[in-house]
Amino acid sequence: MGEERAEPEPARPTSHPTPPPPSHPLDSMEDFEVLEEDEDDLSELPPLEDVGRARGPLQEDAQSAEQGPGEAAEDPQEWLDVLGSGLLKKKTLVPGQGVESRPHKGQEVTVRLRATLDDGTVVEENPSLTFTLGDCDVLQALDLCVQLMEMRETALITSDAKYCYGAQGRSPDIPPNAALTLEVELLEARDAPDLELLSGKEKIDLANRKRERGNFYYQQADYVLAINSYDIALKVIGSSSKVDFTPDEEAELLDVKVKCLNNLAASQLKLDHYEAALKSCNLVLEHQPGNIKALFRKGKVLAQQGEYREAIPILKAALKLEPSNKTIHAELSKLVKKHADQKTVETEMYRKMLGNPSASSTPVKCKDKLTWTIPWKWLFGATAIALGGVALSVVIAARN
Repeated sequence: MGEERAEPEPARPTSHPTPPPPSHPLDSMEDFEVLEEDEDDLSELPPLEDVGRARGPLQEDAQSAEQGPGEAAEDPQEWLDVLGSGLLKKKTLVPGQGVESRPHKGQEVTVRLRATLDDGTVVEENPSLTFTLGDCDVLQALDLCVQLMEMRETALITSDAKYCYGAQGRSPDIPPNAALTLEVELLEARDAPDLELLSGKEKIDLANRKRERGNFYYQQADYVLAINSYDIALKVIGSSSKVDFTPDEEAELLDVKVKCLNNLAASQLKLDHYEAALKSCNLVLEHQPGNIKALFRKGKVLAQQGEYREAIPILKAALKLEPSNKTIHAELSKLVKKHADQKTVETEMYRKMLGNPSASSTPVKCKDKLTWTIPWKWLFGATAIALGGVALSVVIAARN
């Protein structure tokens, strides 16, 4: 199985931007830890920080509930600390059409976006960016703040790198750990399309966009949001449909499903969610019993759980499908050694529980010896008694 890399992304985002992977080479030992397309060794990335806070309830002005139609959500000159941490702030430049005009999660929104670095360099400009609100299809800074915007409002957003492109940045125009300033105008909000009415191509395209977003979050080491995106993609694929699909469309949907499940298992492994990862691998293997990535990850999950006896034949099955794969060879060798060590420990433990076999061998021999000496002593005594009886009989007969 060869290493799969993503095509370089253009500098300007589309309606569902997915930045290119980091440029450092893949580590061969991580070949199976990576994704179907955007595959890179992420083992050296820092652990995910505080995603719970980033996705917590948004903090709004206390006066917003008292404002009537047509009134601005906040003073146009006042900054709103969206998360209470100072890392994400929003200020209204042009008031909108009132609080009741704010969009809701699950709706499709269209915005005008202009993003700049601290030095004023424009790195993104899109007059009509469309995304599903609350699905994390775009930068978290944008997704969180648009929920607080009114229709036709123009707002200025300042965001820490954590809610933009993070420690990875976006080559070539956004450096690592870069804060961004976003100027956003909310142009439109409408209900999302009915999944049951999507054509085969529309459903495939939507599922792929969600999957690609999951790949983006995986590259950012944000495995919680990656799992969220893969789950949404799988929900799209598994939704019922009132439209007939062609056999080719059905096959392509299955292919996207398998990719999502494999990537989902990789993300779950990063978070040590072993049972969930095992379930994802098994779902892949139900559709494709010879899927090497699923076999390898299943073997790794079982190994992490200490189930070496179950993991080894699974890795052997993967190796049989691809005998030249060095990663499987290395992992299998490691597991065989661990299994041997485990058996040695178990044998020693049983020996201590049952007593030292070498010490117990002596009593066994004594016991065997005892079983032979007892009959001889018994026979000697019986003979002596018999002889004594004969002698007594002779003496009595002589007296008579």
